[in-house]
Amino acid sequence: MLKGLYPILWGLGQIPTGHLADRIGRKPLVIYGMLVQAVGFVLALALLERPLLAGVLSAVFLGLGTAMVYPDLIASISDHAHPAWRANALGTYRFWRDIGYAAGALVAGILADALGLNATVIAAASGFLAARWITEHTKD
Repeated sequence: MLKGLYPILWGLGQIPTGHLADRIGRKPLVIYGMLVQAVGFVLALALLERPLLAGVLSAVFLGLGTAMVYPDLIASISDHAHPAWRANALGTYRFWRDIGYAAGALVAGILADALGLNATVIAAASGFLAARWITEHTKD
């Protein structure tokens, strides 16, 4: 159950969140989704003495947060890319996103070793960076 909770919530959650992003915009779901993911990470650390509860809660928050972020980042790239170079833009985005999975894990480990767990938790709240730098595409 625990192993499947995250991907089920992520996969099924993309249906309503993708539709919602078309209505309210991409940026709010990306920002709040990243913050929900950070809460899942913090809950996993805070509840280490109760591993099953930590696993369930972190899987729920990570799954829901990823469902909020994942389709909307790809849609945002499509919103900003001209149809002539949209495929290249999506390929480039996906390349750097996938590299980020490995790099993010390495950076989190280095931060935790060098500066402690608190610095890693603060870095995980990248939703605040998204709030500052992501721009909405306006329809003409």
